[in-house]
Amino acid sequence: MLLLFQATQAADSVQVAADELMKEAIANAEGLDKLSLITQQLIDFGIRAGERILIAVIVFIVGRFLISMLNKFVGRLMDKRKVDISIKTFVRSLVNILLTILLIISVVGALGVETTSFAALLASAGVAVGMALSGNLQNFAGGLIVLLFKPYKVGDWIESQGVSGTVKEIQIFHTILTTADNKVIYVPNGAMSSGVVTNYSNQMTRRVEWIVGIDYGEDYDKVQEVVYEILAADKRILNEPAPFVALHALDASSVNVVARVWVNSSDYWGVYFDINKAIYETFNEKGINFPFPQLTVHQG
Repeated sequence: MLLLFQATQAADSVQVAADELMKEAIANAEGLDKLSLITQQLIDFGIRAGERILIAVIVFIVGRFLISMLNKFVGRLMDKRKVDISIKTFVRSLVNILLTILLIISVVGALGVETTSFAALLASAGVAVGMALSGNLQNFAGGLIVLLFKPYKVGDWIESQGVSGTVKEIQIFHTILTTADNKVIYVPNGAMSSGVVTNYSNQMTRRVEWIVGIDYGEDYDKVQEVVYEILAADKRILNEPAPFVALHALDASSVNVVARVWVNSSDYWGVYFDINKAIYETFNEKGINFPFPQLTVHQG
């Protein structure tokens, strides 16, 4: 591609000299000769423009092919070195953007625009663009902070900025989350690096808690024993720390019993919903009543 640019520049120098001679010939010509020279100049211009467009198309196609190959090479290199998937998605996104910018500059140069002038224009506009994109620059820095300190990684279930989901990708400007109902949410990295992030996947175990209301007058010792039996029957519940059942509160219309157990993080929701069902069914079998709102009226 460099040799192509050098050949193009040499051809441009020759063409400039030819254009000057043509201008002198047109100025000295008269009548049909002048019209013929102008027509010839237009034809030459069309041919040159077609050549430049063809070269630009070739540069674009070859450039896209090279970018694709380099992206695959970088991906294989990171796979070989067992780079963390979070860093992998970030680096691939960054490399793709940088290579695309270089390709655009190459295509502009192939069209005949002075790349030095184009680069100078980009540099002069850099300050204004930087101010306009200050938020994106903050997001870029936030992405680097996330990768450096690793508050979360690809595959973690997190909650932040009022949304929650599984981390699908960490790109240079955004973290992409997939929600439980399969929505895709783009959260700016700046907010992720400076805001509160709750990571539900960082620890191997989690505590599950239930608060169950029973009627006043129920035998609490019986209720506690039944709840312990329900918890002991589920093999997903860990023995250490031991399950905990206690009287939580004397509410307005119910006696609230709290149960707490520890499970592997992957079993959290399965245990939560299954124990809910088991408590409901077992309490009905044992004759333990659930409360419901009541109004007692005393006549004077």
